[in-house]
Amino acid sequence: MSKDYYKLLGLEKNASADEIKKAFKTSALKHHPDRPGGDEKKFKEINEAYQVLSDADKRAKYDQFGSDFDQQGGFGGGMNWEDFMRQARGGGQGGGFEFNFGGDMGDIFGDLFGFGGGRGRGGSRQARGRDIQVDVELDFKEAAFGVEREINLRKQDSCDVCGGSGAEPGSKLEKCATCNGQGQVMQNQRTILGTMQTVATCATCHGRGQSASKKCKHCGGDGILAKSSSLKVKIPAGIDEGQSIRVTGKGEAAPHKGTPGDLYVVVHLKQTKEFHRDGFDVYTDTEISFPQAALGDTVEVPTLEGPVKIIVPEGTEHGQLIRLKGKGITQLGHSSRGDQYVRIKIRVPRKLSKNAKKLLEELRAEI
Repeated sequence: MSKDYYKLLGLEKNASADEIKKAFKTSALKHHPDRPGGDEKKFKEINEAYQVLSDADKRAKYDQFGSDFDQQGGFGGGMNWEDFMRQARGGGQGGGFEFNFGGDMGDIFGDLFGFGGGRGRGGSRQARGRDIQVDVELDFKEAAFGVEREINLRKQDSCDVCGGSGAEPGSKLEKCATCNGQGQVMQNQRTILGTMQTVATCATCHGRGQSASKKCKHCGGDGILAKSSSLKVKIPAGIDEGQSIRVTGKGEAAPHKGTPGDLYVVVHLKQTKEFHRDGFDVYTDTEISFPQAALGDTVEVPTLEGPVKIIVPEGTEHGQLIRLKGKGITQLGHSSRGDQYVRIKIRVPRKLSKNAKKLLEELRAEI
């Protein structure tokens, strides 16, 4: 009886290649025999389904003739479970058959059998410290032109006594007896194929191949402890609200001289009524009287570098913008600057003298 490979993976017949990969990964992790509730028979079936549906040529034949198109089985070409697992472990070709898993399959079988990516040289994993985030508040001009800020931190840092090695000063670092200096150990793991050997980071030396004869009393042998410290960070000109700066290696230290994490400085801007930002341009409002708008005048307006005088042309209307080229914010990562736009607001007096009313009446009669 022909098998419904699409149904086995919970897919429709028009499923994309990415959907097939995703469905297989989900099912493989769920039904692996070494996992709680796993099902060896189901696991083999979904693997068979994936080997057919992930291959364009086999899938086309399956869609036309059903699962009986290939009597060799889902792996095709005579590939068996031993070949399949050898390929999954990165052992190259098996039995003359090439099987290319790609990134998703590497992740799947790394999760299942413990030989996935993310390992350092020689198969050992190097510990990495946590990334940390701090928030800083800047005023408008600091963000526009850049500033240097001193940031106080409380985080895990390398031990000053042992220098992060975890060894008591004066003691020796000796070849790890557990892994014989290799930084990794072989482990036996039960699978549906029987007992398999996998490589794991040595828990004694944490992948270094050396262990201290005496642990540091100050840090307990971890090489790290909580400390307060300060750091000066240059915040670039043009940075905006919510943007962050990554300072590599300034996060928390990792145990046993591992890779430190990173520090992320997130910027927040203080509100100001004087300036409004739009990208790298700046907007300001200035009020003038009706005679100034009608006849023109020279007025003083604020800029990021201090007050300047601008010419208001005669006949200026309410809401009109006057552009001040190059008076805006420094463009992030460049030396050029945006522009400043002065929005004109015409001030209408609430009370008028008799003389002012008379003059306006005469003006209304003329225009």
